Amino acid sequence: MTELIQKKLSDSKAARWTALALVAFTMLCGYILTDVMSPLKPMLEEELAWSSTDFGIFTSAYGWFNVFLLMLIFGGMILDKMGVRFTGLGACTLMVIGCVIKYSAVAGYIGGEGTVLGIKSQVAYASLGYAIFGVGVEIAGITASKIIVKWFKGKELALAMGLEMATARIGTMLAMAITVPFAKYFNNVAAPVLLCLIMLCIGFISFFIYTCMDRKLEASTNAEEEEADEPFRFSDIKLIITNKGFWLIALLCVLFYSAVFPFLKYATDLMVNKYNVEEELAGFIPSLLPLGTLFLTPFFGNLYDRKGKGASIMMLGAVMLIGVHLLFTLPILNEWWFATLVMIVLGVAFSLVPSAMWPSVPKIIPEKQLGTAYALIFWVQNWGLMGVPALIGWVLDKYCKLDNSAGGPAYDYTLPMAIFMCFGILALFVAILLKREDKKKGYGLELPNIKK
Repeated sequence: MTELIQKKLSDSKAARWTALALVAFTMLCGYILTDVMSPLKPMLEEELAWSSTDFGIFTSAYGWFNVFLLMLIFGGMILDKMGVRFTGLGACTLMVIGCVIKYSAVAGYIGGEGTVLGIKSQVAYASLGYAIFGVGVEIAGITASKIIVKWFKGKELALAMGLEMATARIGTMLAMAITVPFAKYFNNVAAPVLLCLIMLCIGFISFFIYTCMDRKLEASTNAEEEEADEPFRFSDIKLIITNKGFWLIALLCVLFYSAVFPFLKYATDLMVNKYNVEEELAGFIPSLLPLGTLFLTPFFGNLYDRKGKGASIMMLGAVMLIGVHLLFTLPILNEWWFATLVMIVLGVAFSLVPSAMWPSVPKIIPEKQLGTAYALIFWVQNWGLMGVPALIGWVLDKYCKLDNSAGGPAYDYTLPMAIFMCFGILALFVAILLKREDKKKGYGLELPNIKK
């Protein structure tokens, strides 16, 4: 008998998981470039005469335009008004443009001698490219989140978000593990950035293929009609920012990620200076963090989908984060194997919080406002991604520089690790407040995502 009921394309498991794979691969390509310079800090100091402050300025550039020009917020508005196809393709274009500028600067094609606004010319141009890329990859991130909600709402939402994050972390893992060997093989510090440019172009093609699937989904659900009926309104921003649950999620996000992503920027240098790991191998230990998330984030996401306990999961992750940075702070067991074990624990913490945090947003914010809500959360997060790396670079140069004329460590990382631990303590406090707010408002953060 012919099926009379029209099913949505997202009801097909094969279709929705294929759509997720295409989008996740694009994010993987973006995250390679996000962290590709992190293991190169010692080489940048040796070959290009960058200081820790220069490196901190460059790393902070990721959030310049997102924070000060409000590009992320505008991106969220565009996402809610124009849809995922237009916004995603625009974000991919910005990532490619930013990478071209960044590569040109690091390779020496632009930004020679002199300074720009008091910053070394080469550092300034590399930072400009990274800032443009930062706009693209962050808008791509909120677009990916809305795409997953679009295809998986009422289904395996947290598992899908966990798998997307896990795939993106493969990009981080590759950046940490292969960057220095790749640069040394070609005897060129810019070679890994060129590799990232090639990967970004492939990621653009992957997202373009996804847009064809998205058209078919909308044809099967009349989603375009629904979006046209409820266009973005500026009043939506007021509804979001007056929601206490939204602010608790946003604060948890910025505090947690400020203790992880900026740490990763300096983790390779930490391995060299505190744990005496060879420069060529130092990136492999931080790469264990994203490797662990590859398996654990989907696992915890699936647990949240089926059992709930989202707020409790976030609290546990924050407690583990505090413990990890405390162990990195203490002057004990300065051995590579100890650093490896601690990094693995950090990987578990890094899996716990995002696996529950991002799928919780649709429980607090209506779907038609999700693009703007995710954009505002990412905007708050970018204050940390911009400010903390610059702070750590300044602290290293100001208070932590050592006399390594005899070939010893160049920096003492005790104070920077203590700063990261403080972010973990604040994250735990906010997670406790979020659980209390969930009990008051009944968001359902402790309830399963899959509806029976």
